[in-house]
Amino acid sequence: MNSGIIQMIITLLGGLAIFIYGMNLMSDGLQKAAGEKMKSILALLTKNPIVGVLAGALTTAVLQSSSATTVMAIGFVSAGLMNLPQAISIILGANIGTTITAQLIAFQIGDYAWAFVVIGFIMYFFVKKENIVNIGQTIFGFGMLFIGINIMGDTMEPLAAAPEFADIMMSVKDIPVLGVVIGAVVTAVVQSSSAVIAVIQNLASQAGPDGVTSVVGLAGSLPILYGSNIGTTITALFASIGGTVNAKRTAAAHTIFNIVGSIVFMFFITPFANFIQYVSPSGAELSVIARQIANAHMFFNIINTVLWLPFIWLLVKIVTKIIPEKASDKLPSDPIYLDYNMIGQPVFAMHLASNELTRVANYTLDMVADAKKAFIDGNEEALARLMETEDNVNELQAAAVQYLSSMFADEALTERQSKELAGLLHIAADIEHIGDYCVNIAEFADDKLKKGYEFSDSAYAELFESFDQVTMMLRDTIKTFETRDMKLAEEVLVQEEAVNENEERLRMMHMKRLETGKCSPEFTVIYTDIIHNIEKIGDSCTNIARIIVSDFEHKGEKAS
Repeated sequence: MNSGIIQMIITLLGGLAIFIYGMNLMSDGLQKAAGEKMKSILALLTKNPIVGVLAGALTTAVLQSSSATTVMAIGFVSAGLMNLPQAISIILGANIGTTITAQLIAFQIGDYAWAFVVIGFIMYFFVKKENIVNIGQTIFGFGMLFIGINIMGDTMEPLAAAPEFADIMMSVKDIPVLGVVIGAVVTAVVQSSSAVIAVIQNLASQAGPDGVTSVVGLAGSLPILYGSNIGTTITALFASIGGTVNAKRTAAAHTIFNIVGSIVFMFFITPFANFIQYVSPSGAELSVIARQIANAHMFFNIINTVLWLPFIWLLVKIVTKIIPEKASDKLPSDPIYLDYNMIGQPVFAMHLASNELTRVANYTLDMVADAKKAFIDGNEEALARLMETEDNVNELQAAAVQYLSSMFADEALTERQSKELAGLLHIAADIEHIGDYCVNIAEFADDKLKKGYEFSDSAYAELFESFDQVTMMLRDTIKTFETRDMKLAEEVLVQEEAVNENEERLRMMHMKRLETGKCSPEFTVIYTDIIHNIEKIGDSCTNIARIIVSDFEHKGEKAS
């Protein structure tokens, strides 16, 4: 292999690297600019498969990556936020959404690539306003994407004219299966079907040895295109490793969908090519073939989706048979929502973290109930259960904090997301504090049981009322956290005043009992410490409500 060929290969790979870098940069910019609005897509994830397809297509069009959408769907299935049929419909839509990139490339605006780079660079590096910076990053990445295409095109021009290369392309035309294998392997390596489609578009736009016709042609490009759709499923398969059974089934469904579709279309290469030429713009082959390939990519995925849509139930049945259910080996202290594959998608990663923290908060609600039973009723089972739950709360809180902290390393965070992320970390700390206050009460209950202390009926009645009051406040706080309902959060803040006033009132009433001899002085420390810990639970609820009011996006509020 001479130095010229080596240089050509290095340049070609460099152009591909710049293309992928530009596409990722553009995707990150789009996520920053529109990521908050994508929360509304969650509301579209219903049992209606057609709506699921639309949601998957829209998400992928925004993210510019079917792999990202597929990984997201697998993450939600793994977390139990989406069922298998919903996830499959999302993935079907993702395959349609990813065709947008090829359509953009087919516009052949490479002559203006540097203009996009310059404009995007100025907005990205010199403007301080976050929204402008995000748009600038998107434009800059868009320009880099086309610079990569230009480099690949310039490199492929002499390569395509070489007789040896023409012979290789003739082999692909004569043996379509070879094209499928090439497309699948290359896509699996570069982890981007969009990049491989871009290479095919660029390659097909080069003239062969005759200087007139495409070196590969539309019919020769189709098997490679089909193969790229198979190769892109490798990302989903990797993402499902370590996930739930349904996560693995989702990845398997994605693979089966693309493999079966590719096999079926292999039998209709010539008719499909004729159809694409009919619906695409007319003109010299070299000038229109990039658009033809983009249209082939789009129609392949649309037709494949339409054919599979009525048979999602069958696809579910197939993957359920291939990957049977196993007995769950998860412990109560194991996270069920945290998925590190989602870290690169901050909107959805924080959604998962919020669900995990809600789960932990519900554990503390159980702890308050057990603390009440342990102290007032002397229930030893409640005491033991509370201590066991405390261990689960500590482990889950630590896992949630680690997950949230790892998101700070992701440059895709917007200023708003960074603020909300910091708020979630504070909420995680307050949830753990609630558990600690319950443990304090449990320790007093244990001491009371061992020493045989008995309080007056009026003291028990006051404590019963206090537990009920803070339980209602904690329940409202958890609901506030789940719904981001600012009105309910403000109600929690009002409840704090009542909890504080109640503590002062109970202290005064206890002092009166001491003065009249209705209560023993030795119980004073335990009694006052318990009502103080109950009041501290209220303080933690208040902290969470204040964070929700100040740091989180609320219903009807537009993301900045």
